[in-house]
Amino acid sequence: MIRTTRLDNGITVVTETMPHVASVTAGFWVGTGSRDEEPALAGASHFLEHLLFKGSPTRTAEEIAEAVDAVGGDMNAFTTKELTAFYVRVLGESLELGLDILSDVMWNPAFRPEEVEAERQVILEEILMHSDEPADLVHDRLLEAMYPGHPLGRDVLGDEDSVEAMDGGAISGFHAHHYRPGNIVVALAGAVEHERALEMIDAGFTGRTGGSAPTRSGPEEPALPVSVTNRPTEQAHVVVGFPTPGRHDPERFALSVLDHVLGGGLSSRLFQEIRERRGLAYSVYSYRSTFEDTGILAFYAGTAPARAREVLDRMMGELERMADSGATERELAVAKGHMRGETALSLEDSAARMSRVARSQLLHGEVLEVEDVVTRVEAVSLEDVAKVAKATLNQTPVLAVVGPFGQDSFQAPRVA
Repeated sequence: MIRTTRLDNGITVVTETMPHVASVTAGFWVGTGSRDEEPALAGASHFLEHLLFKGSPTRTAEEIAEAVDAVGGDMNAFTTKELTAFYVRVLGESLELGLDILSDVMWNPAFRPEEVEAERQVILEEILMHSDEPADLVHDRLLEAMYPGHPLGRDVLGDEDSVEAMDGGAISGFHAHHYRPGNIVVALAGAVEHERALEMIDAGFTGRTGGSAPTRSGPEEPALPVSVTNRPTEQAHVVVGFPTPGRHDPERFALSVLDHVLGGGLSSRLFQEIRERRGLAYSVYSYRSTFEDTGILAFYAGTAPARAREVLDRMMGELERMADSGATERELAVAKGHMRGETALSLEDSAARMSRVARSQLLHGEVLEVEDVVTRVEAVSLEDVAKVAKATLNQTPVLAVVGPFGQDSFQAPRVA
């Protein structure tokens, strides 16, 4: 059972009770991410992700870790373009402890100068590590090319210059502005009673009142058709991206089906054509990234540099066939079956359920029952898939490549 309540202090609380589980996962989801940062504060959301678990005036990082470990729990956080989340998973009997710790670090972070400096060095190492992973870097390069000069094109981690320059006062000010009840959803799933959760969350609130979701503006600059990053790698990493509407678009379910048919599973067209039939790549897949006002449908493959152009040609050939002819009845049935099964399997875990209800409430303003989601997927027709395939894949794509290539090694691809 899913219940939603807005507390008097402005926090929105969503719970999903799972009667037969022993665990509960609780998360504080902040509707601010890297796209909401000024250039001088690029990386501030991620910096905060690190710093909040360093403790409050009454708890050190070691004390927090020991308290969670002592009850068999785990705690973590992550940052995206449009949100930052902090969560803890414990046994139901330890929920009060978990919420007390989360509330403490959310509303009263210490920002001790020595810990700010220590985490700064950790983040700088993380930036270096990330740039050494070409299979990750190529997706960053795609976003940079898709959204030049816009915060959506920046790395969530920030860059070395912005992280080096950011001081504790600037980070504290960013926290004070964005970490307010009107911009936060608290979600819980598992062994939890809604009314009891409301009491604990309300009792733990000691922060500033007010707040609202950030005001955002969409990308304005045209995309760059090709981005090539030279790296002496053993594999070439190739990704092609097409613009799509934002996350509220009514055709998002048809886009999800299209994504699966093209590269979302072992039976997908790209996996079968590029890996199974021709042995050109080990890893080949597609994915969707959706934001408030825009999105991307992307297709990735990692292959030997000598085969990169052939892989790209095969990929574009499959996309052209889809744009021309759409999916088959069998492909549609397989995609729907996969999405139904994937949804059902995710319901077995309290952390996954917490994430689902939190993300839905924060990003869509409502939480659909699973049955409603399945119904909308089932309603997708072949005509719906053909329509979004034609509208999406007939656009000019963006190509990003990381590997041992010069800047002029690739031309802009297109679906003929």
